[in-house]
Amino acid sequence: MFTRRDALALSLAALVTPAKAEAQKIPVVASFSIIGDFVRQVGGDRVSVTTIVGPDGDAHVYQPSAADGRRIAQARLIFVNGLGFEGWLDRLTRAAKSKGEVVTLGNGVAARKDEEGQDPHAWQDVANAKVYVEAIREALTAADPEGAQTYKANADAYLAKLDALDAEIQQAIAAVPKERRRVVSTHDAFGYFAARYGVEFIAPQGVSTEAEVSARDVARIIDAVRAHKVGAVFIENVADPRLAKRIASETGARMGGTLYSDALSDAKGDGTTYIDMMRHNVKELAKALAP
Repeated sequence: MFTRRDALALSLAALVTPAKAEAQKIPVVASFSIIGDFVRQVGGDRVSVTTIVGPDGDAHVYQPSAADGRRIAQARLIFVNGLGFEGWLDRLTRAAKSKGEVVTLGNGVAARKDEEGQDPHAWQDVANAKVYVEAIREALTAADPEGAQTYKANADAYLAKLDALDAEIQQAIAAVPKERRRVVSTHDAFGYFAARYGVEFIAPQGVSTEAEVSARDVARIIDAVRAHKVGAVFIENVADPRLAKRIASETGARMGGTLYSDALSDAKGDGTTYIDMMRHNVKELAKALAP
C-alpha cells in the first residue's frame, strides 16, 4: 500500500537527487566565453563551467574580482588560452591559492609572432579550435576517468561540426574575389583567420586592446585604406567603435557590421556559441566584400 510516508520520501528524493547530481559535477573555470563554450561542448552534463570574462567582455583589460578568486579556488581544472592573452591570470590564481590544474590550450598550436610577441587569438582558425577541443577532452578524461567515453563521444561529435564549419568558411571566402579580400578591423585579432582563409586584415591597434592608438597609426591606416581600396571597415564586439567609424568616414570605405573577435555575444546576439560566432563573422565579411 502506498502511504503518505512513501509519498513524502519520494518527494524528498526528488529534491535531493538534482542537488546531489550537481555536487558530483566537476567544477571547472574557463578564462573567457569562447573557451567556456568549448568546455561545455566536451564536458556536457559531467562538468559545471564558470566563465570569468563573460559575453562581450575584453579579456585583454579585464580586472578580476574577489568572486573570481573564489571561483578559481574551488575549481579542479582552470582552462585558459595562454599566449599572453590573460595577463591577470597568474596573479589571480596565486591570490586565490588555487590547487586546480591550469590547462593552457594555446600551448598546442603554432603561435603567430610579430614585434609585439605572440598573437593569442588562435581560435580564429578553426583548425586551432580543434586543437583546443582535443586538449579539453584529454584534461577532462584525466580528471574524471569514469567520464572518458562521454568526453570522447562529445568531442568527436563537436569536432565533426568544426570540420563542417571550416569547410563552410573556406567556401564562403572563396566566393569573394581575391582583390576584394581586404578589410579594416579595430585590433589585430584576425591574423589566424587571415592566414587560413585568405582575407587581409588591417588594424590600427596591435594584438592587444591595451595598446594606445596614435595619430600616426590612424594616418597610416587611412593611407592604406585609400591606397589598397579596402572593401569595408568593421567594428568588434569588444572594442570602441569610434575609431573604425572615423576611418570609414575619412576614406569613404563601406562600414561593415560587427565582428566577434575575443568574446561570444550575449543571448540577444548572433554569436552565443563559437560556431555561431564564426558563421556570423564570415557572413558579415562575405556580405560587405561582395562586388
